[in-house]
Formats: sequence, C-alpha cells, structure tokens
Amino acid sequence: MESKRQRKFAGVLQEELAAIFQREGAAYLPNTLVTITKVRVSSDLGVAKVYLSFLSTNNTALSIAEVNSHASEIRYKLGARIRHQARIVPTLNFFLDDTNMYVEQMDKIFDKITKERKDPEPEEEQD
Repeated sequence: MESKRQRKFAGVLQEELAAIFQREGAAYLPNTLVTITKVRVSSDLGVAKVYLSFLSTNNTALSIAEVNSHASEIRYKLGARIRHQARIVPTLNFFLDDTNMYVEQMDKIFDKITKERKDPEPEEEQD
C-alpha cells in the first residue's frame, strides 16, 4: 500500500519526467511519442519504477532498452528540475506499460463473441 507521501512524490516525478520526454525525448527515441503512464516509488523514495507507453514504434523492447541506456542522463536532468522539491533523486527503472496491448486484445475477444452471438453457425442435422 502506497503512502500519501509516495503518491505525491510519484506525481511530481511523473509530471517532471513527462516534461523532460516532451522536450528532449527526440534525442533518445526519434519519431516516437513517449507517454509516462505510471510512476511507482519505493517507501524510502530511493527507487522509482517508471512505466512508459510508446506510439509510432515497431519494437517496444528496443525502445525500453534505449531509454534505460540513458537512465543516468535522464536522472541528472530530473535532479536539476526537482532539486528544490526533493532531498534525493531516485534511481530510475523504466518498464513497458502494456495496458494498451491488453485492451486491444480484450476488444478483439469481445468483438469475436459479439459476432458469434449475432451470426450463430447453422447447426448440423443429426441422423
């Protein structure tokens, strides 16, 4: 269970990381839109798990690896932005947020069920 302090700090991190990716994200991933979907912070505020969603990319695993390779640079820029709001700058770990893929998969399943209910297959005659 996250404390109010963790949620508040996670919100600050999400906002500042979004600004960093909006301004300088093209340097890490050209022609790709990066969205910070969720930030989870450890109880000591020393580690932040940042969940990302990508648009206009074919290989999300490669995109996550690229962002993780720049994690220390992103952490430095984050530190410059939150230096008056936080005592420490957390270590950043980036992960893929696959919620969109899950939603698309569920939509396909529901569409298939709806189609099957509307167009039932004719039953074979039994002898």
